[in-house]
Amino acid sequence: MVRLLLKFVLLVVIIAVVAAFYFGYRMSGGGGDAPVERTGPSAPAVDTQKARETGAAIGETVATGAAQAQQALSEGSLTAKIKSKMALDDTVRAAAINVDTTAGGVVTLSGTVSSEAERAKALQLARETAGVSSVVDRLVLR
Repeated sequence: MVRLLLKFVLLVVIIAVVAAFYFGYRMSGGGGDAPVERTGPSAPAVDTQKARETGAAIGETVATGAAQAQQALSEGSLTAKIKSKMALDDTVRAAAINVDTTAGGVVTLSGTVSSEAERAKALQLARETAGVSSVVDRLVLR
């Protein structure tokens, strides 16, 4: 599901960049078509430099948005992996533990645990997950 969403976001970015390039190219007269003679009122002149700059700005904005979406998906995926590991483990009550992931793979575990063994197992499961750089322990022993 996450990969499908990421592929969709990247496809939208590529389409936006291609469209911006194509419209900037067509506006500059580089379409390769023979000039068309107009008999009505003349169209306003198009500033090709401004069109290219606008296309580049749009492409940059879309690329930034795609990078942010990818980061959010990565963090959400990491959180889901850790929560599923905890749910499958018999010693950890996953419902009582909150998992938050921030940039760089920093995971924060908070909530309540009933024993020191449960705390140790929850921390171990989080640390062993691929993509986790560090784990912050905010678990409270009940």
